[in-house]
Amino acid sequence: MSSTVDTAFQAALYDTADTALDAGASLLATDPSADAELARRGAEFVAAAWRRGWQPADVVRVVRRDLDDAHARVLAALIRTQAPDDKPRGPRWAAQLADLPTGTPPRTDRFSHATTVLELYRLLLRLPALEPLQEPHKHRPGPRSDSRMLTRIRALLAKAEATGYPEEAEALTGKAQELMARHSVDEALLDAQAPDPDAPGACRIGVEPPYEQAKAVLLDAVADANHCKAVWNEPFGFSTVVGFEADLEAVELLYTSLLVQAQSAMAKAEAAQRAGGRKRTKTFRQSFLAAYAHRIGSRLGEVAAAAGTQVADDLLPVLATREVAVSAATDRMFPETVTTRLRGITDEAGWTEGAEAADRAQMRSRPRLP
Repeated sequence: MSSTVDTAFQAALYDTADTALDAGASLLATDPSADAELARRGAEFVAAAWRRGWQPADVVRVVRRDLDDAHARVLAALIRTQAPDDKPRGPRWAAQLADLPTGTPPRTDRFSHATTVLELYRLLLRLPALEPLQEPHKHRPGPRSDSRMLTRIRALLAKAEATGYPEEAEALTGKAQELMARHSVDEALLDAQAPDPDAPGACRIGVEPPYEQAKAVLLDAVADANHCKAVWNEPFGFSTVVGFEADLEAVELLYTSLLVQAQSAMAKAEAAQRAGGRKRTKTFRQSFLAAYAHRIGSRLGEVAAAAGTQVADDLLPVLATREVAVSAATDRMFPETVTTRLRGITDEAGWTEGAEAADRAQMRSRPRLP
């Protein structure tokens, strides 16, 4: 009954004490007739989170960070329940729904389940407002090469992640970035021939601990090389990347691949350090990733600059217009930003190893457009 839910919420959701949580859970556990109303209220909390600018992946990320898997599964069930009543939100949102945690919450007694639900609702209730993300419009009609090109890029990055040879991994990543640069220029060329009314969009990419500062720097470098802007939200563990849709997808693909490769290279470097009798610590890994991000940024910048020198003169105004649009959209979303200084970069060996791992990247420029 709604009166049971209201009383439980009054006891548990607006008071952070454990005793208040136990009192609310006890009320719900003794009244099975309140289950349907409890679930309905949860769907309302989910819808409220969407109105405050959150997206499914964002909420799942925070729940997994602050609570545990049982809460994430309850959340996934609520999101799926709410989705049919939601408005259409575009392919990126649909992909997040498809990636929700699967499986039902573990079977427990009614009190334990009610406690899990109330802990989740407490978190949902306290989520602050985020910058709303621009939903991508439908692509322009006509033949597009997106699917074929992005399939090739994904295949190259998958090979880079799978190989055990760092030089081969970096060469494959370099080739993938070449294709991304080509893809972005091709998109701009289509705009020049038939201007696209779409404004830049935005997406959020998780920047998970540990060493999240260095990872945010890496993501910023990847975004910049692909004509996007990244703004890091440290408290909630993500960066918002602003750009045109094809470039946003390129950023997601390349950042994930480079991060996997960085972690693999770091593990090998640590093993070599230990074999030499030198014990490595958190400062080694932080310094390694910071150097890796810095050098990868330089390498990606070289690729982007080389691609820019090979663009036809009549296409340069189109590229410049897109860059201005991305900067303007970023300024509207984030009128106030601050810079952050990387901390904990004190291990010389870690810095050297990270820079050398990034220096193996073979970021060649793409062939000139015909």
